[in-house]
This record gives sequence, structure tokens and C-alpha cells, in this order.
Amino acid sequence: MNAASKATRSLRYAIVLAALTATSAWAAAPVEPTDPVRWQLNMTPGVTATAANAYHAHMIMFWICVVIGVIVFGAMAYSMFKFRHSKGAVPDKSFTHSTTLELIWTTIPVLILIGSAIPATKLVMEEYNATHDQTPAEMTVKITGYQWMWQYEYINEDVSFISRLARDSDSIRQEKASTQAQIAATNHYLRDVDKPLVIPADTRVRFVITADDVIHAWWVPALGWKQDAIPGVINEAWTQVARPGVYRGVCAELCGKDHGFMPIVVKVVPKAEYKTWLAAQKTANSDAAATAIAAPVAPAAAPAADAVPATDAPAEPAVPVAAVVAPGAAG
Repeated sequence: MNAASKATRSLRYAIVLAALTATSAWAAAPVEPTDPVRWQLNMTPGVTATAANAYHAHMIMFWICVVIGVIVFGAMAYSMFKFRHSKGAVPDKSFTHSTTLELIWTTIPVLILIGSAIPATKLVMEEYNATHDQTPAEMTVKITGYQWMWQYEYINEDVSFISRLARDSDSIRQEKASTQAQIAATNHYLRDVDKPLVIPADTRVRFVITADDVIHAWWVPALGWKQDAIPGVINEAWTQVARPGVYRGVCAELCGKDHGFMPIVVKVVPKAEYKTWLAAQKTANSDAAATAIAAPVAPAAAPAADAVPATDAPAEPAVPVAAVVAPGAAG
């Protein structure tokens, strides 16, 4: 065996070993009930009526396609076997330009499309609330996309915070010497945040979504919808989750070099737990504001004549004053 063959075999072994290591690390990570799993072939039903509608529309079209496939490929197999040349079959030369057959294979697809469009249109209308449902939202959350983080403002609650990639994931992904063992030991690597969005269960939540710099997209698959976050535009969406749990998503619009590192985590909790959490957030905000006001301001030292101004690190985006966005103001 020459040196080239040995090198090729060693490379193959290294690739297989790396694949097995990555697979074991992926399988070892805890999986939420709505998270995708390895070798999953179908959609995840989700946890909202909107997600259920999308799933049902998908399954309707899937089974229609299955029936069509069975009929078409079954007819092809039967024809190729039954009317093969070795059995003396003679082609029907009038078949090619048969007006009757052309009408049949034009009419049937049109009927299939109409039959598919009726339930699909109904479900899409329900998903986008096009039935003019006037059910009022019980709370409103403003979502603002930044490069590369999310800001959540609870309208009329004086609660606002920045949510970004969890620090342990961030440090591992930036460290070139990180190992697969470190990644495997990190729960929800690159899919966890430092501060999740917390909403109550069984509550209709209205979202107003925008961005500060470039186009982002707020997407949590378990909720069943995705909405663009566009600077200068306010888009609107809503959700109502019956089952408490943790649901994860990502930015779904290419927004820069760290686009893949601004995950979304929505934590749905019972109403009583949400009230306790909201009260704690308000208290923490009040304490922080009181501390900032009471802190003495040290006199600024005069800069030296030959001093070079220091370059400040990029600052966290300023938290704007939460403003109530009236229903119907979505762009």
C-alpha cells in the first residue's frame, strides 16, 4: 500500500470518527417535546391553533399526493407489465391525439387543485385571522430585532430587556480550541438565551414586531408562524399557547455575520407564575432605577493635553421608552 492510499484511508477514518462524535453529542443533548429530532420525516404539530392548522393543511396535501402517486405509478407499472412488447402488445396510434383523454387529464388535475384549495384557503384564513375575529388581546409585547439580539418590551407594564445568546454557548463558539465534549456538555448549544421571553399560558398575546438596523425575522416553529422585523415598519402577530413549556426558535432572515447566533426562547408558564415573574421584574427595575438616581456622580477629571481618547466598546442598544401601539397599527 502506497503513501497516498494510506493517507486516503486515514482521512476516511477521521471523517467517520468526527461524524460519530458529532452524532453522539447531538443525541446526548436534551430535547424539548416540540424540538425536531434526528431523522424526523414529518412536521412538528406545534402547540397553538395556528400551528395545528398549518400541520393539518400539510397532512391534507400529503395524503392527496400519496393517492395521486399510488394511482399514477400503479398505472405505469401495470401498463409496462401487462402491455409489454415481449407479449406481443401493439401500440394504439390513436392514443396520442385523443381529445377525450386530453380532456380527462386536464379536468382531473383542475378538480384536484380546487379540492385542495378549499380546505387550504380556509386554514390559511384562520391562521392569519382573516375571519375578522375581534377577540381582544390580553397583553401586548413589542419585539425589536438588533444585530444580533432581541429586545422585548411588555407594553404598559414598564418591563423591558435584551435577550441574547447564552454566555456559555457564546464563549464556546468563539473559542477555536473548543472540543466536541464541551459542546455536548452544553445544554441546547447555540439555542439558549440569557433571558427568555416569558408569557402566560391560555392568554391571547399580541406581538408588534420591528427592527432597529436591518431586516430580521422572528420565528418560533412551535407557535406556527414567522414574522419579518423591518426597520421603520411595524408588523403584527398573535398567539395563544395552552400548554406551558419552553419553545425555541431563530432569526429566519439573513441579517449579518452573527445571524446564526441570535436564538429565540419563549417560556410559557401558568398565569399565577407569570404574575409572580412580572412583579419580580418590576421590582428589579424599580430598584435599579433608584440605585442609579441615588448614586453620587464623581467629578470628571480634566484630560491631559497629550491624552489619546479611548475607543469605547460597542454599547448595548438603548432601550427606548415603551409606547402603546394601538391595535390595527401594524404595517
